[in-house]
Amino acid sequence: MLDFEDTPRQGTPSNPGASTNPNPAGATPDPHALDKQPETPQQADDGEAVTGLEQVELGGNRVSVDEKAIINCRADVNQLVPFKYTWAWEKYLNACANHWMPQEVNMAADIATWQDPNGLTDDERMILKRGFGFFSSSESLVANNLVLGIYKHLTNPECRQYLLRQAFEEAVHGHCFQYIVESLNLDEGEIFNMYRELPSVHNKASWAMQFTQSLSDPDFKTGTPENDQIFLRDLIAFYCIFEGIWFYAGFVQFLSFGRRNKMTGTAEQVQYIMRDESMHLNFGIDVINQIKIENPNLWTDEFQSEVRAMIDEAMHLEIEYAHDTMPRGVLGLNAAMFDEYMKFIANRRCSQIGLAELYPGAENPFPWMSEMMDLKKEKNFFETRVIEYQTGGALSWD
Repeated sequence: MLDFEDTPRQGTPSNPGASTNPNPAGATPDPHALDKQPETPQQADDGEAVTGLEQVELGGNRVSVDEKAIINCRADVNQLVPFKYTWAWEKYLNACANHWMPQEVNMAADIATWQDPNGLTDDERMILKRGFGFFSSSESLVANNLVLGIYKHLTNPECRQYLLRQAFEEAVHGHCFQYIVESLNLDEGEIFNMYRELPSVHNKASWAMQFTQSLSDPDFKTGTPENDQIFLRDLIAFYCIFEGIWFYAGFVQFLSFGRRNKMTGTAEQVQYIMRDESMHLNFGIDVINQIKIENPNLWTDEFQSEVRAMIDEAMHLEIEYAHDTMPRGVLGLNAAMFDEYMKFIANRRCSQIGLAELYPGAENPFPWMSEMMDLKKEKNFFETRVIEYQTGGALSWD
């Protein structure tokens, strides 16, 4: 059963004992395995955590489950099995089952609405264009953080397997906004360069970039409490804040159009993006909590205070963005409602990683978002796809 809620499931890292099965269902035991099991972990030459780029040693030891770790692992990360974190593998399989492509969604109604001088108000057009601008750059920033920062330092193959799927989904999301911009015949430069032109979008991108820059530094390596906290801070910044708070504000704006039968193709694609992002968020929270379990020395009172301050700083940037995109009430939304929603979501993210709420008493002004999260309550995705598109096997190269 696929779960699109933004809450990690029972039996994930909050229960570490549930994720250490060395012989997953369907695996065939090797009768000679006991003779071949390693006595000591296979380590990098310098004793540091492996990355997968080490010299391949002939006659090297096989990996055992107990050697695996989320960070600072010294076992061979090129060996996917045996699984230790079965929740990561399950998330990978679930993500693959959710495959979709932007061009499968019909944009005809959106094009007609956009071209109609009376189809949208100026404020509605501004919300959409600024949302396109924020998300078009943000999907690239998240993908860059995955492949240039997180992947190298997350030393577990089943978690890396999910990261590869997530990176592909970020590419699909970037494709989605290119498809929308092209369909509506918008100025590509205005949309895709907005993070360099509009202060409220720029400030969020600049805030996030600092974390990727830290991890992508060629001299950066985990293995010390200080650097492990830097890595953990990056995970919280991107999974809990960027994808878990900032994206949800944008989802509300886009989906508000769909609820009023406006820009339905755009809203439909954003709904599938939200489904993907909720799974990214689940994965990130599980990784964060697993690192805490395996490295309790990192979760100090001082570090928790730093994280809370980081979330509060990001909240102010998001509130600035909300006021910039909605200077006046529109679609039944206003900036004050977004302030409250951001605080509600921030509280939820804090509780999911074991922090006290930052904004006690904050409530959800958009209860309909819970229903939008569950695609099973909406129309069947496959019934709304454009059927005239061609798959790779059907293309003619004449």
